[in-house]
Amino acid sequence: MNARMRRVNEAVRAVVADAVGELKDPRIGMVTVTGVQVTPDLGEATVYVSVLGSEKKRQATLAGLDSAHGVLQARINRELKLRRTPTLTFAYDDAVERGVRMTKLIDELAAGLSEENERDDAED
Repeated sequence: MNARMRRVNEAVRAVVADAVGELKDPRIGMVTVTGVQVTPDLGEATVYVSVLGSEKKRQATLAGLDSAHGVLQARINRELKLRRTPTLTFAYDDAVERGVRMTKLIDELAAGLSEENERDDAED
């Protein structure tokens, strides 16, 4: 990916992240826009989001975002000077969830190791 596409991706991510907070759809919960991947021809953009809540809340939020894609595209068109306004699609980004799970596993492992060390010290 070249520098121009990185700038376009980041600019679209910033506009969408700002606009999502202003949407009034009750289905849309706590959303973080984690990234955007725009095609080189600027025809399409996949917006990766992280949603706080259950699977049901995640599905409702994605449905709300899909129904608001026209409003978000209009905002991108207004704020960015692009040759074309990309069509937005939304995808769930589970990186945050995986990170939390990995942190929990590391904490459990560290707790297990410290208990093992305490037993070894007590035996000596």
